[in-house]
Amino acid sequence: MSSTPARPAGSNTINPFLMTDDAARIIDFVIEVFGATDVPEARTVDTDGLILHSELRIGDSVITVADRKPDWPFTPGFIQVYVDDVEGTLARAVGLGARIVTRPTDFFGDTFSRFADPSGNLWWVYAHVPQEQTWDADGTDASTWNGSAEDAGADDRDAAEADWSSFTSPELEYIHESLVEAMASLRDPRLDR
Repeated sequence: MSSTPARPAGSNTINPFLMTDDAARIIDFVIEVFGATDVPEARTVDTDGLILHSELRIGDSVITVADRKPDWPFTPGFIQVYVDDVEGTLARAVGLGARIVTRPTDFFGDTFSRFADPSGNLWWVYAHVPQEQTWDADGTDASTWNGSAEDAGADDRDAAEADWSSFTSPELEYIHESLVEAMASLRDPRLDR
C-alpha cells in the first residue's frame, strides 16, 4: 500500500474539494491570494447556473471548487498551502476580506499561520524555513525534533499522546489555542445574511 496509485496527469494522490457559497468569488480569491492558475476547460456549470466543478492549480497541486447547493449543509474546507511569503499571502488575503486566525509563528522549521476566508474556509499557510534540526534526547524540547512518529517508537508516542504538556511550548500553545478558537467561531455564512 505504500506505492503511489495511478492517477491522471495533473492530479496528485490527494486533491482537496471546496463546496462553498459563491464559488466564483472563492476562485478569484484563491487566484489573487495564492497565484493559482484557473483550468478553464475543467469548469462545469450546472443547469441551475451554479458551478458544479472547477479546478485551480497552486504549485504542483490542484484544488477543486464548486458552489454549495441551497439545501446542502455548510462544510468548511481546511486546506494547507506552502508559500514563499507568509506575510505577503496574509496581506493579500486580508485585503480580500479574510480574517487572520493564527499570526505567523515558528513551527518545527516552518513559519506557520492560518486565516479564514470570506466563505468560512480555514487555510493553513506555511513557508518552509530550512534549518539544522536535531532531536533532544531527553525529549523536553519538541522544537528541535527532526523525525517522524515511527522514529519516536510506540512508547514515546503513547507518552506524548497521554500528556500534551510534556512537549508543548508557548508557540505550540498559541497555535493550539488559536485553532480551538477558530473552530468554535466557524458558522454557516448564510446565517449572517
